[in-house]
Amino acid sequence: MSADEASYLGENIRHCREQRGLSQAQMATQAGIPRATWTHLESGAANPTLAVLIKVANALQVRLEELLTRGQTDVQVTRVEALPVRQRGQLTIRLLLPETLAGLHFERMSFPPGGRANGVPHTAGTREYLTCESGEVELVVAGQAYRLAPGDVVAFRGDQKHHYANVAPGESVAYSVIAFSPIGG
Repeated sequence: MSADEASYLGENIRHCREQRGLSQAQMATQAGIPRATWTHLESGAANPTLAVLIKVANALQVRLEELLTRGQTDVQVTRVEALPVRQRGQLTIRLLLPETLAGLHFERMSFPPGGRANGVPHTAGTREYLTCESGEVELVVAGQAYRLAPGDVVAFRGDQKHHYANVAPGESVAYSVIAFSPIGG
């Protein structure tokens, strides 16, 4: 790590910690690293391992790239056409955020009339939340069907077999939030 990179890292860690209103000791405890290590990181004097950087990023709830990037800004505009879109069966899925949040995934799902798609079971401990924005969406989890009208929300264990279907005559739109289980947790 160059001196400039270490300096950006230190500034970004300090900025993130200060935004949360926490002391170095509190953040070090949350990250599971010695306070002296945290102090060295913020000073730009450290040459941390990847394992330490991951602990720091997780404790600060930011992406690793955010800690290493020069010139952090507080505002970022991402146009809809720049957000990743993929197909799963008849379902069109668009990410809602331009960046990754530690342990969370947000998607907008658009179903054509009669559209269906299988969900992907996640690791044990994952929670998934589905809310219907428009139309009517049916979620089947472990063989049990749940019909959602606009505004309804269902929460379920994301490690189970599940699938989605549009049961309205027109297009339906739903939003999915996946809260992944922490690794090793």
